[in-house]
Amino acid sequence: MLSRPLFRFVRDDRRINFMRGRHMGLIVSAVLSIASVILFFQPGLKLGLDFRGGIIVEAQTPGPADFGKLRAALDHAGIHPDAVQAFGSPRDVRISINAPEGADREAQTQKLVDGVKSAISAAEPGTQVLRADAVGASVSSELFRDGLLALGFSLAMILIYIWVRFEREFAISAVVTLILDLTKTVGFLAITRFEFDLVMVAALLTILGYSTNDKVVVYDRIRENLRKYRTMPLRELLDLSINETLNRTLGTSMTVFLAALPLALFGGSTLTGFATVMLFGIVVGTSSSIFIAAPLLLLMGEKRLRKEAVAD
Repeated sequence: MLSRPLFRFVRDDRRINFMRGRHMGLIVSAVLSIASVILFFQPGLKLGLDFRGGIIVEAQTPGPADFGKLRAALDHAGIHPDAVQAFGSPRDVRISINAPEGADREAQTQKLVDGVKSAISAAEPGTQVLRADAVGASVSSELFRDGLLALGFSLAMILIYIWVRFEREFAISAVVTLILDLTKTVGFLAITRFEFDLVMVAALLTILGYSTNDKVVVYDRIRENLRKYRTMPLRELLDLSINETLNRTLGTSMTVFLAALPLALFGGSTLTGFATVMLFGIVVGTSSSIFIAAPLLLLMGEKRLRKEAVAD
């Protein structure tokens, strides 16, 4: 005999009328997605080293870093960085330099890296260089293209998978919802100014996978109820299906959210942006399964869904 869980987000007998706010949910989602597309072009994403090319030097000073002193030392050495900023602890310093132009870029890059190391070591004796990476412009443009292709390929595979597992209406509504989730996440990146690099591409792909799994759970219950309740109005059936899966949806989302939260707070420069975007994606993906994916099915029409369910 299965024991009842100690904690539930909503009571089993609670019935929330989610479809009552379907129009507002769709309108708000559309407005946010349109605003995110505008932000994508202006001011645009803050491209990371992987996609814009350049040099990143990360160092750790023996005590709290004196950024004024470090900038002065770099200027004296003839090096004009794009940014000198803190990350992680007060001792951690990240120096970003645009990629050198002209011929013999490899030699110029190595000269810049050596110059940065010498300048910061002279300014702050005992400073340790933790990392020095350089990516050329041609490589960065190729990585950016491959990242966008990966996102497009992922959406195409999700469309095929849901189309095969469910029906056309489910696949269309799922992909439309995922595109809305993706655009809102891109808008979040544009506002927060987290660097968009290969790590962020991995975050977006992870969000797509999580959001798809969440929608499959809801869709499974909707399809079961379409067969079970042949005469129930579609609006009531969608509300019933969402309520029946609500505890599982919220429980899974909360588990992933709590797992990613420490990384966002204490993950350092490498993981903070990734985890923060993941937290945003979890919230967006969970809410879209309820307020976007299901209302889109309702817009598809009851007759079409009933026909598919009976044929299946």
